[in-house]
This record gives sequence, structure tokens and C-alpha cells, in this order.
Amino acid sequence: MTAVASHLSVAELEARYKSASDPVSKSHFHALWLLSMDYKSIEVAAILSFSPRWVQRLVKCYNAQGPDSLSDRRLGNGAAPAILTAEALASLKDRLKTPPEGGGVWTGPKVARWLAKFHGRKSVHDQRGWDALVAIGYSIQAPRPRHPGAAGEEERAQLKKTARRCR
Repeated sequence: MTAVASHLSVAELEARYKSASDPVSKSHFHALWLLSMDYKSIEVAAILSFSPRWVQRLVKCYNAQGPDSLSDRRLGNGAAPAILTAEALASLKDRLKTPPEGGGVWTGPKVARWLAKFHGRKSVHDQRGWDALVAIGYSIQAPRPRHPGAAGEEERAQLKKTARRCR
């Protein structure tokens, strides 16, 4: 059995588990709550789909630093965006007003190649191009064509099959 420090009571751990809005904190407090109710770390790992080693690391961190140490540390790691900067996205909005090099429509890979040139890099992964398009709200969707019956006489004449066109 893994010993959990008494920073919070069993009831307080349960309350934090049930009231946590962040899914990472929720699962951390859930694990500690189960451990404080005499579940084994292997059982907690199986219940929460964690590895037993991760449960032990979580308890070690909680015991040493208290409940404030439990959070998703990936979110605040301080890394600024390297590819999808505000400057790059603003320039991309302007660039999308003209067709891409090589023609066609803008796609994720084409935007990734443009981002690589913009940042002076050898390459940028295609997914970052798609992420950039999503970030600026770009959509390559075209409106659906209207029903042929709604066309005027001139438009119908252009669409009409004639014997001369079929040959």
C-alpha cells in the first residue's frame, strides 16, 4: 500500500475530485482519494488507466509538495509558438488572397511550405499548415450549386446537350 500524506482528509480529497473542472486535476485527486481509502497503487492504476509507476510518482509529488503541486504542467511550460506566431498568421491571411504557387487551392501542405519559407526553415510539417488554416478560420469549401431548374434561359442553353457537342 502506498502511504498518502495527510495534507487533505479523505473527504477533502473526494470533494476536490468531484469538483475539479480540469480533467487532469480530476484524475490526480481521484487517484489520491482511492489511495487514501486503502486501495493499492496497482488497483488505482488499473481503475484509472495509469501505470503503477505514474501513480507512485503522483503520490511522491503530492506527499512532498502538497495538493497545489497537482496540475497539468504541460499547459504552462512557457514555450511560445514557434511556427504559428501572430505575425505569421497575419501574413498568411494576406497571402491567402492570391492563389498558391503552382495553382489550385490552398491546402495544409501548401501552407506548410509557405510557413517554412516565411520562417526561413528547411521544412514545416504538413499538420502545422492545416493548424494555421484552422487558426485563421479559413475554409476551402465552395457553396453548393443551385438547382438546374432555377437557372435562366441563357444558363439552360449553355448546359443543354446538343448533337454537335456530343460528337
